Amino acid sequence: MSENQISTTELTSQYIAQVTSDLERNSKEQERIATDISALQEQLLALQHDHTVLVNMHQALGGTSPVAAATPAAPSVPSQSSARTKQSKAAKPKKATATGAKKAEARKPGTGKTAAKAPRTTDRPSLVDLIRGHLEAQNEPRSAAEITTALTAAHPERTIKTTVVRTTLENLVARSSAQRNKQGSSVFYTATAEATAEAEPAAAAG
Repeated sequence: MSENQISTTELTSQYIAQVTSDLERNSKEQERIATDISALQEQLLALQHDHTVLVNMHQALGGTSPVAAATPAAPSVPSQSSARTKQSKAAKPKKATATGAKKAEARKPGTGKTAAKAPRTTDRPSLVDLIRGHLEAQNEPRSAAEITTALTAAHPERTIKTTVVRTTLENLVARSSAQRNKQGSSVFYTATAEATAEAEPAAAAG
């Protein structure tokens, strides 16, 4: 046999001896604990018997109810299966709550078909259309302030600001739908001939 084989055999023998010794020690420890448990159980039974006898004697002598013996219960470690069962039971109410919330949302008024049946708001002309129509109806140039005053009086339900009107007029000028005329420090606007020509057939058709 080679030296490696000899060393491996010796190491295996040592392991076997160690494991054998551990097994013997484990078995002896189990026997000792079992003997202690048996002795403790016998002591507990004797104490319980004595307690019963003492209680009967106490009641026979007319004494008040004695304090009941507090018999210690053996501690129980919950198994993994019981722990999973508790976790699943604890999780079920959450699912039920989520389902109930979905049903409650489904029953809320004002959703679904009810919302679909809501009447649509009446379409109203845009500010661009109002400004362009106002310019086309005028024979003289108008400033942004004058147009704002006229449109506010004609449409009191709308909030019309001069700055917005001026920006809209400049956009119309950029699209050749209006002309800008500057007189001193004031700026006036008129509808272009093309815009007026387009508006006339539309008015006749209307």
